[in-house]
Order: sequence, then C-alpha cells, then structure tokens
Amino acid sequence: MSRYRWWSTPAALFLLGCGGPFPQSTLHPHSDFARATDVLFTGIFWWAAAVFVVVEALLLVALVRFRHREGRPAPKPTHGHTLMEIAWTLAPAAILVFVAVPTVRTIFATAGEAPADALKVDVIGHQWWWEFRYQELGLVTANELHVPLGRAVQLSITSADVIHSFWIPPLGGKRDAIPGHVTRIAFRPDRVGEYTGQCAEFCGASHANMRLRVVVDSDSAFGRWATVQLAGPAAPASGTAAERGKAVFARSACIGCHTIRGVSPGVIGPNLTHVGSRTTIASGLFPNDSAHLARWIADAPSLKPGSLMTRMQPPLTDADIAALVAYLQSLQ
Repeated sequence: MSRYRWWSTPAALFLLGCGGPFPQSTLHPHSDFARATDVLFTGIFWWAAAVFVVVEALLLVALVRFRHREGRPAPKPTHGHTLMEIAWTLAPAAILVFVAVPTVRTIFATAGEAPADALKVDVIGHQWWWEFRYQELGLVTANELHVPLGRAVQLSITSADVIHSFWIPPLGGKRDAIPGHVTRIAFRPDRVGEYTGQCAEFCGASHANMRLRVVVDSDSAFGRWATVQLAGPAAPASGTAAERGKAVFARSACIGCHTIRGVSPGVIGPNLTHVGSRTTIASGLFPNDSAHLARWIADAPSLKPGSLMTRMQPPLTDADIAALVAYLQSLQ
C-alpha cells in the first residue's frame, strides 16, 4: 500500500499539469506571427528529439555491448579515428545549420514590419494598465484591444514609467515596453475570439495584475465597435442615478485623473469614455459588474497593491458610490 501511495502522488501531479484550460498557451496559435513561431518551435523540437534518441541509443549499445563479463578481457580502447572525429564534428554543424536558417528567417519575418494598410495602434504601458491609441481612427481605450479579423495589425509599444513587456501568447511573441523607446510587433489574426495576455516583465507590486484582453472581431463588428467608440458618451437621463453619478464624478478626484469625452480631460488613469462597454476593470483583474466596480471605487489599493487610484479624501458615501457605478455603467 505504501508503495502504491509513493507512485500515485507524482502520477496525480503529472496528470494535473496536463488538465488545462490554458488560455495563454503559445501552442494554439491564432495569427501568422504565432503560427510562424510555432512551426519554428516544432521543427527545433523534433531535431532535439532526434539527437536525444540517437545519443541515448548509442549509449545503450555501449552499455550492453561493452558491459563487464566474467572471464572476458576488457574492451580495447580506440585512440585516434579520423572518420569518426570528422563525423561527430560535421553532424552537429549540419544540425545547427538546419536550426539556424529557419530561426533567422523567422526572426526577420516577425520583426514587426507590416503592410502599409495595417491597422496601427500605439500601446503604452503604465503601472499597472495598458493604453491603446488607434492612430488612423483617433480613438483611445484601455486594457481591451479590438482588432479586425484577417487584417494586419502593427503595435508600436512603449512605456510611460518603467519597463513592461507586452505579451499575447496566442497571437504573438513578447515585446518590451521601454520608456523613451518604441518596439513593434505585427500580426494578422485568423480567428474571431477573445485572447488574454499580460505584462511579462516584472514592473512592481501589481505586475501579476497587469493583464490585457485582445478581442478579434469580424470586419463588420470591428467597424461597429469603432463607430461607437468614436461617439461621445450619451448624457444620462434626468433624475436618474446615472445623472447623480455624473455630478459626483465632476466634483470628486475622479475628474482630475480620468478622461470622459466632453466631461473631463484627466490623463493619469485609463480613459473611461466607454468604460461600461468593457468586460473587465482594473486591467482585466475583475469582471465589469456593479459589485466589483463599487469595491474598486471605494478602495482600489486593497484590491490591487500599489494602485495609483487611492482612497477618496474625504471618503465617498455608499450613495455616492452607487451613483458613480450607475454612471460608469451607462457609458456604453
């Protein structure tokens, strides 16, 4: 029984590692960039597997053929074998060529250059959220990047504070976001859906909470989304909680940090012009529902360590928070 338990625990842990789901797996590519790197990885893996099999086979042959046997003389060592020395020099060199050539080709193919008609988006990393500026559309959003299916997308990535790293595993590789410097990544998504990513460079207390979501829309759906985003927010109906929330927003510290088109010009925090249409808040940390939004407004640092969105002074009342929630959720 004890022997069974000794084997069952490692086996169970091994099987748990194969369970999933794995939303940030690079092994399920959904863009030309991700597919190119997946093909490269697969090719290198099989070369490594072939080398492993050959080396282990030769090792087993040596162990069996030259093992010690009673009454048999020790095997005669071979000193100096020109053909063998040439072979084990040329074979690794040839394998390195077969690995290096596709690697270099893939590096150049995924260098970040995109066609002239690509959708160009500026990505700015902040502690701890992502800002997206669509150059040709003239719109700004945060944490949720919408892109059209089948169209090339070029992201120009930088940082407003410290070094971050932009990473969407199913769509493309990592690119560092460096203050004062621009890196680029280009990809063409090939499947409609939502893909999660995150910062991949340690950047402070909430590094692990600096998430993002990429939404690949059909061409028509992306056009509708862009049209809505370009329009200003609808004014809340008179006498509603949303209207009271707008007044709370205008007289509180919110107005100094956040932009709402036609209401406030703040530039420190994420643009909230259409925050009600987003699926998450706090850079993908929580679902965008009334309960989480109320907790976030009341005390953001308790939910996200190091958050620059501090507690309001003087504190907002429960009624003020409820009104703010109603207003922000109306910004569709």
